[in-house]
Amino acid sequence: MNTREREGIGMTSLRTRERLVQRLVEQGIQQIAVLEAIRTTPRHLFIDEALSHRAYEDVSLPIGFDQTISQPFVVARMTEIILSAVPDEKASVLEIGTGCGYQTAILAQLVSRVYSIERINPLLQKTKERLLKLGVTNIHLKCADGRYGWPQHAPFDAIITTAAASELPPALIEQLAEGGVMVIPVGEPRRQELQVCRKVNGKIEVENVLPVVFVPLLEGVERW
Repeated sequence: MNTREREGIGMTSLRTRERLVQRLVEQGIQQIAVLEAIRTTPRHLFIDEALSHRAYEDVSLPIGFDQTISQPFVVARMTEIILSAVPDEKASVLEIGTGCGYQTAILAQLVSRVYSIERINPLLQKTKERLLKLGVTNIHLKCADGRYGWPQHAPFDAIITTAAASELPPALIEQLAEGGVMVIPVGEPRRQELQVCRKVNGKIEVENVLPVVFVPLLEGVERW
């Protein structure tokens, strides 16, 4: 690919990102910081080249290992909820389900520290290389069973889970700071609700936000 072809792809990417941001605005995403993070993050670099022409459609896409990159609207909505509840830019966020790293990269632009856990090691290694090339440095990654969180760095100002649990994981509730918020899809396959869980006086207040479809939050670690 010559320089002119690369520049052409870059310009197309910028235009399609702008259209995506406009669609998000029309769907109700309001926070300027979230929209700017979506605008400046090259989603096409987080998926296989064969699907790059669909990168800025508002849909989830496969990333291998039976995992998906989330729909941009859902990424934006989850991020907006976290920023609304935890406006301090020094906040630390725990992400369960690193996946391809797109949500990780969005969060890293908006908070001080992101701790992200992925249970599929080959996927995590690819993502680690990708984020390093993109210059994302305020993140900590590890391969582990995300249901148990990352107690060494708790409590977290916010927790975001990009896989659906059948019920709220007790360890994640324990690691959520007082006044913090957890955004998590809960339910069975094809019947899930995105829930916002706030810790107030040691108790969890739960609000259903919108129906979603995520891959399940599974136990164990896959190192193959």
